Amino acid sequence: MKLYELSPAPGSNRDVKRVGRGHGSGNGKTAGKGHKGQNARSGGGVRPGFEGGQMPMTRRIPKRGFNNIFAAKPASVNVSDLEIFKEGTVVDAELLKASGLVKKTANGVKILGNGELTKPLTVKAAAFSESAKEKIEKAGGKAEVM
Repeated sequence: MKLYELSPAPGSNRDVKRVGRGHGSGNGKTAGKGHKGQNARSGGGVRPGFEGGQMPMTRRIPKRGFNNIFAAKPASVNVSDLEIFKEGTVVDAELLKASGLVKKTANGVKILGNGELTKPLTVKAAAFSESAKEKIEKAGGKAEVM
């Protein structure tokens, strides 16, 4: 394949919609912007979240508690997702990342108890839910906190 043989996938490149080119086009005269008003002007329009001067939803709805934006949230994996591994496998963060079950393991991995596990696996993770630990041990495996 040569550089000059490359072409975009069929249907991926569409022609630009040309507005303001006569009323026969269906988008002439006001070019689809209606008559006057803030959105018809050049540079017109409102910022996201603006509700026309009405008290915005983000300010009128009460807020409760504290949301720590710096909290380290671990990646979560369900017990049912561990079924893809063979019997006796040692499942750790690197293996979960390599298999595509988690993207980032910087904040550790937490195993959650959704689903069933039928194979004995040794699972090494930063945290386990009670039900996940129970299901792993019930299947004959081990849940090790790293």
